[in-house]
Amino acid sequence: MKKIIIGIIAIVIIGIAITIGCLVGKKDEKETVKLEKIKLAEVTHSPFYAPLYVAIENGYFKEQGLDVELILTPGADKVATSVISGDTQIGFAGPESAIYVYEGNEEDFLVTFAGLTKRDGQFIVSRNKDFKLEDLYDKEVLVGRLGGMPALNFLNALKNAGIDKDKIKLNYSVEFAALSGSFIGNTGDFVNLFEPNATLLEKEGLGYVVASIGEYSGEMPYTAFYIKKSFLENNLETLEKFNTAINKGLQYTYENSPKTIAEAIIKQFPDTKINDLETIINRYKESDSWLTTTHISEQMVKNLEDIMIENDLLDDYVPYNDLFHNLTNE
Repeated sequence: MKKIIIGIIAIVIIGIAITIGCLVGKKDEKETVKLEKIKLAEVTHSPFYAPLYVAIENGYFKEQGLDVELILTPGADKVATSVISGDTQIGFAGPESAIYVYEGNEEDFLVTFAGLTKRDGQFIVSRNKDFKLEDLYDKEVLVGRLGGMPALNFLNALKNAGIDKDKIKLNYSVEFAALSGSFIGNTGDFVNLFEPNATLLEKEGLGYVVASIGEYSGEMPYTAFYIKKSFLENNLETLEKFNTAINKGLQYTYENSPKTIAEAIIKQFPDTKINDLETIINRYKESDSWLTTTHISEQMVKNLEDIMIENDLLDDYVPYNDLFHNLTNE
């Protein structure tokens, strides 16, 4: 009799455990269903944006109830078009593209709500190992799209270093995504590249990483997140959740070593060896590339607009409070 009672108790306990397991499973399933889908157009896929990928791989977006889909959209102008058309909700590119949209009198213009990088992430790649900036004179440099952040920062870097841009053959005709391939195909004497492309060329013996453009150019809101004004007005809670996840990614990136960060985001770069990724992240850490929080100061925006005005791409300063809506206090 005692054995029968024990057996019944065991069956009851197992039944309860199974029921609880099913309920937990259903709860997890419901939580997964509740995730809000966000399409994010990114201008390029680079370790330069490590804090963003940390937020994805460490589950910071999911913690906030968001499912972020990255959509590679080469060229800041194309990112802006994607957001305006509604193909994506959030654009991740240089905020100069949002300024151009505003200047074009777009009624539902683009508003930047969070920053990520605070200086240029490009490196000058040379065909020769020995290098000084004066070696650029009378040489052809592939700089990307005229008026884009990469080109603007390169020009500003030259100015800050006392290099005369008029003595350099600046090639703006090569599309951003084709810069590396064109250089490999023997176009240009120098090319400005983001990582991991710069390191990949160096490893293949096709060039040498010789200088950081960001260190010469200085601080500004280099890459940031923007949305349509109407999306901000109607989805503020969603954007605050997104912003929280990005801030956690920035904090993690600041607090951890290049090796730890590389291990966290290696899935984002399956064709890059972990040691190379660690080297790349270390370069960006040493260059002080990332903001400490997503807040973009008015002075940083002015630094960007100074360059645009100086290069005849903007007539006057745009209203900071119209185009920038920080979700993180200074």
